[in-house]
Amino acid sequence: MKWEGHLRSVRVQLTLWYAGTLAVVLVLYAGGVFVFLRHSLFAELDNRLHEDFEVAEQMLERTADGGIRWRTSDHHEEETIGDDSWLEAWSPEGKLLYRRASVEGGGKEFRFSAAPPGQREYQSLSLPHDVHIRALSGPYSVDGLPLVIRVARSEARLRHELNELLLVLGLGLPLAVGIAGFGGYGLARRALAPVGQMADRARTITAERLGERLPVVNPDDELGHLAAIFNETFTRLEQSFAQLRRFTADASHELRTPLTAIRSVGEVGLREHRDENAYREIIGSMLEEADRLGHLVDSLLTLSRADAGQGKFTLERVDLAELAREVTNHLGVLAEEKRQSLAVDAAAPVYATVDRLVLRQAVVNLIDNAIKYSPEGGRVRIVVRGQPRGPALEVIDTGPGITAEHRERIFDRFYRVDKARSREMGGTGLGLSIARWAVEVHGGRIELESEEGKGSLFRIRLPSAQA
Repeated sequence: MKWEGHLRSVRVQLTLWYAGTLAVVLVLYAGGVFVFLRHSLFAELDNRLHEDFEVAEQMLERTADGGIRWRTSDHHEEETIGDDSWLEAWSPEGKLLYRRASVEGGGKEFRFSAAPPGQREYQSLSLPHDVHIRALSGPYSVDGLPLVIRVARSEARLRHELNELLLVLGLGLPLAVGIAGFGGYGLARRALAPVGQMADRARTITAERLGERLPVVNPDDELGHLAAIFNETFTRLEQSFAQLRRFTADASHELRTPLTAIRSVGEVGLREHRDENAYREIIGSMLEEADRLGHLVDSLLTLSRADAGQGKFTLERVDLAELAREVTNHLGVLAEEKRQSLAVDAAAPVYATVDRLVLRQAVVNLIDNAIKYSPEGGRVRIVVRGQPRGPALEVIDTGPGITAEHRERIFDRFYRVDKARSREMGGTGLGLSIARWAVEVHGGRIELESEEGKGSLFRIRLPSAQA
């Protein structure tokens, strides 16, 4: 099992694929070299046979008795017919008229196995004693006497060279593939070494050690890019775990505060006998805390469903100007208590395809937030306008503004700029988080523009009708 697992490793598989591919390439290359060399050697031998045939045509002559002989007047006999040559002259009827044999084993004539050839043709023939020759046969006429001339040369040197080549290829190919396999394994081991380092480091990363990161040996190669992506993932996980811890701690604290208040008020009310008005006041305080607790639980449930993607939306064509006026009428009482002006600025209807109730919740939270943080006698303005990039709804207040250090986290859950003041106003720190979710779930976004001491502007941007 251990050996099978080792064979399934990427390193071994890469080595086997590399060695196998190289072996196929080398075999094809060696086969091509062998075929090319064999063709070249036979072509060279055939050229020599052609030259021998032409010499034979020039040197054969007819005798007075009708036979055939080699011209004795020629002084270049030894130069024209070598030690490995062979010459025969046959009559068309198959009678041997002349023969010169110099090759080993050529002492016995080799007759035609069929009718003499009508034109020149090359043949590879085997003689006794395992002698192989290459022959060229063709018709010719000597002084009117028709002949069939056959010249031949030994294939010993050719076959010896081919056998040596086969021996070199047979020994060299396995050696080359073996060396390439060992080299490929070393290269694969070196190339995949960062993977082993990343695996060893990844084993040490737990929920308590999310600050650890994978080593990036070369950020420019594929493995370095993979390690960088994993490190980015670990960073997001670390942030998510940190946010989850903060959320859990903040939620526990927020739930504990109203429960503690209800318990304290109830204990104070039971310490001694009180009149009806005192009990009404105690019960009223407990109901206020219970209402705050219920509002907090509803907000947490909304965010929990948003995170789980369980929200069900009914999209419809909604006039944002009308929606803004509806919300301002609903929250007008809160503005009147602080003698604030609450106005909607919309020159014409601006339509968007949204879930009315979900988007209304975002608008309510933004306007309620603006009323809470604007001073008495302040002004809250809602501007609705259509733009080429999509409709926009802006909530502008005259509150204290938000400093730069708080703008990045203002939409985080339970995050408050002034925690004490927010609790006094009944805030849970979830309103802006819910507003952002309600806008982003429609494909839009919330933008914040604020200057300390000069108020804030929250802008909802929604996709255009075409989008």
